[in-house]
Amino acid sequence: MTDTKFVSRYDQRVAFVQDVLQQNSALGAESARDLAVQVVYAIDHIPEATTR
Repeated sequence: MTDTKFVSRYDQRVAFVQDVLQQNSALGAESARDLAVQVVYAIDHIPEATTR
């Protein structure tokens, strides 16, 4: 039997942004994760464009 660990879409997105930040800066893992959480939060709160 294999154990399957659930990873939310939010956690996947934060991990992705964290990886990008770490690969493209001198940030350590903790700093990159802290910044990634802020980036994902900001992206999540961009208002959707409304069409008329």
